[in-house]
Amino acid sequence: MPIKVEKSGPHLTITLVSPDTSNALNVDMVEALISTLSNVDDVRSCVFLGEGQNFCAGFDLSDIDVLSDGDLLHRFLRIETMLQMIYHAPFPTLAFCQGHVIGAGADLMAACWKRVADPSATFKMPGWNFELALGTRRLANLIGSEQARDLLIDTRRIAAEEALSIGLVSRVAAQSSWAEIIESQIRRSVILPRFSSSTMFGLTRPDTRAQDIASIVATAGRPGLNDRIKAYGTSVAAARQQRKGV
Repeated sequence: MPIKVEKSGPHLTITLVSPDTSNALNVDMVEALISTLSNVDDVRSCVFLGEGQNFCAGFDLSDIDVLSDGDLLHRFLRIETMLQMIYHAPFPTLAFCQGHVIGAGADLMAACWKRVADPSATFKMPGWNFELALGTRRLANLIGSEQARDLLIDTRRIAAEEALSIGLVSRVAAQSSWAEIIESQIRRSVILPRFSSSTMFGLTRPDTRAQDIASIVATAGRPGLNDRIKAYGTSVAAARQQRKGV
């Protein structure tokens, strides 16, 4: 299984378990997340973890050479569906991140109510380099439009402390302290009655689901998506080689 699901009473822990690929979101992982999040009637809180050195390196595009633009559009729509399920969950959602937190992995984290980063964590959202509007409204609602534009316009990679300063993460804490933080948040999640908690969460976040799906279709649906992603990958590889040569 690409994810590990553990349930303790009404509390759920979901761990991405593909450390060899830095927990990149492949088709099976996304579908497993959607399936798990579709069966949460008795859940009061959910924690997301990533096994290994990195939380999540974004999309798994290792098979991009055999994917059509339509295949890619479908994948991004399924990822957006998964992200919306996290963002609109009727209970507290918490992400605990270390190492690389990139692209859709950063969107997964940003969709959560509380976002804890190990000091090792770095964050990058490169989607607009290939003209993909994934998670942009949620990011702007989280950190503000100006901060979101500043982060996205030149695909900056930022460290944990800067992420904290702009509100991208809620707290910076070493992994050794995560268990205590999780236990504290679990206790908080059941203070209110279930109805009160779920209603409060629904009233305190904007519902832009229809607009976000439309934005995915409008951007990822443009012809040439596969070529745009490949071109970005080539430019990243070239920049990496140039840095090595310096």
